[in-house]
Amino acid sequence: MAAVDFIIGKGKWEYAGEDVLSAVPWWAVLAEHCALEVSAGSTRGQLLKLAALLHDIAKPQTRGIVANGRLRFLGHAVEGASVVANMLERLRFSSKEIKLVETLVRHHLRPTQMSQEGLPSRRAMYRYFRDTGEAGIDILFLSLADHLATRGPDLDMANWREHARLVEYVLTRRFEEESIVRPPKLVDGHDLASIFGMKPGPEMGEVLEAVREAQAAGELSNREEALFFIKDYRTRSIP
Repeated sequence: MAAVDFIIGKGKWEYAGEDVLSAVPWWAVLAEHCALEVSAGSTRGQLLKLAALLHDIAKPQTRGIVANGRLRFLGHAVEGASVVANMLERLRFSSKEIKLVETLVRHHLRPTQMSQEGLPSRRAMYRYFRDTGEAGIDILFLSLADHLATRGPDLDMANWREHARLVEYVLTRRFEEESIVRPPKLVDGHDLASIFGMKPGPEMGEVLEAVREAQAAGELSNREEALFFIKDYRTRSIP
């Protein structure tokens, strides 16, 4: 929680100097984001701190030793999200508050999983924001706080700068290229029904999502390309 406050410019971190904070991307628009009210007077910044407190709550029950002898907590993010949702419901948090904190906990590992080497692709960023929505911004800062708090006085500055660079890159793309998050519609269900004879159902949803993902990745730019993509996609998908 202290690391969250430090990263968003609201507090100090005992192990860090200005060189650590200077690597963190922080713009006025993000300060405004954390100040946004979620429900009943709670802000996104306050709920980010709550998620920081609870994000590893399921580690005890998911603790295990893998083949190489290393300690692992497989599935702790997903299980933790369920635990947190139940806890906040009992404490009478609003549905909006519960959904935000649950999403933060469930996906707190996602930022560093977007790319194994280098910066994430447009497709990876689309999938990330598709799954996390507006919480995707908050999760990026939770991941930085997690990094900082886990390492404390043993922080490796090279790794820290690389993590901060990843967050800055994703945020920059998020705010400068809306098509990565919400690509403009090229085709819809009526097109699939009238042109390809498809009926409403899971297949139609799958095809439309495939189009959106390819579009966000920069592989499609107009209706004609989308229709050709759908024809090819269905040919490859049908046994």
